[in-house]
Amino acid sequence: MTSNPTLAELADRVTADRDRPSYGHDALIICDRLVRVFTADGVEVQALQGLDLLVREGELMALVGASGSGKSTLMNILAGLDTPTAGAARVAGRDLLTMSAKDRLAYRRDVVGFVWQQTSRNLLPYLTSAQNVALPMQLAGRRGRSRAERARELLELLEVGDCRDRRPDEMSGGQQQRVAIAVALAGDPSVLLADEPTGELDSHTAEQIFAAFRTANEQLGTTIVIVTHDQAVAGEVRRTVAIRDGRTSTEVLRRSEVDAVTGHETVVAREYAMLDRAGRLQLPAEYTRALNMRDRVALELEPDHIAVRPDDSVE
Repeated sequence: MTSNPTLAELADRVTADRDRPSYGHDALIICDRLVRVFTADGVEVQALQGLDLLVREGELMALVGASGSGKSTLMNILAGLDTPTAGAARVAGRDLLTMSAKDRLAYRRDVVGFVWQQTSRNLLPYLTSAQNVALPMQLAGRRGRSRAERARELLELLEVGDCRDRRPDEMSGGQQQRVAIAVALAGDPSVLLADEPTGELDSHTAEQIFAAFRTANEQLGTTIVIVTHDQAVAGEVRRTVAIRDGRTSTEVLRRSEVDAVTGHETVVAREYAMLDRAGRLQLPAEYTRALNMRDRVALELEPDHIAVRPDDSVE
C-alpha cells in the first residue's frame, strides 16, 4: 500500500520544481509543444501537432522530412512570416506568439536572415551583388563607407568577391545563392534560416553552397538551420532532425572519433527517436511493421531501459 506524501515531502517537491531549469533555458531557438492549424474550405489541418525543438547557439543543423511533414511551416514561423496557433516559440529571447506587427518587422530585420530556394527571390535584379548586400545595412541606418566595407568582406568570405559588380543575371545559380547568403548575413543575424537552398542546383554546386554555410557558421559563429531534402547536405551537419506528421520524430547526431593507433579520423552517426515534452515517442514505421505493432503496445520498465513490445493480448 502506498502512503500519501507528507507536507515536508510536498514542500521539497515544490522547491525542486521551482529550482529546476526551465525547458530550453540555454537554447537560442525554443519550440515548446508548438501547434499550427490552418483552415482550408472549412476543414482544419494541423501542420504542427505539439512540436518540440531546441537549437543551441552556434549550431549548424538540418531539418528533414517528407512534403507535408510541417518543416516549411516551422521555418516560416521561425522566420517571423507566420504565427503559431498555440504552444511557445522563442528565438534569441523574442516571443514569436506575442510580437506586434512592428516587432515582427524589427525581428526579421535584426534577428533572422533568410535564404530562399528560388535564387530569383533572394536578390533584386537591378542591383549589383555589392549593392544587394549593402541594402539591408542601408535600411538599418548603417553608414555608407561601413556598408561598402562589410559587403566586400562578406562577398570575399563566401568566395564571390569577383562578383561584387555583377547583377544576378550575370552570375551562375551557385554564385547567386552565395551572394544571397551574404545578404542574409549582412545584418549580423543571430540565426540564419535556409529553405531548400540547394534545391535548384546540381550536386557539385550544392557542395559549394554548403561550404559557404559552414564558413559562415565557423568564421562568424552564426547559428544556421537548413531545411533540405538533400541527404548529402543533411549528412554534412553534426545534427539532423527529422519531422513527421507535425512533430520531431528522429534525430541523427554525428561526432568525430580518432583511432588511437592510426590517428585516422572518422565520423560516427547515431540515430535517436525523439521523446517530446508530453512523453510521446514516434516509433519508426519499419520497426512497428516488423513486429506487427498496431493500436497499442506493452511497456516494461527495466533497471536501465524501457522495453516496448507488441500487445500479446491481441490475437
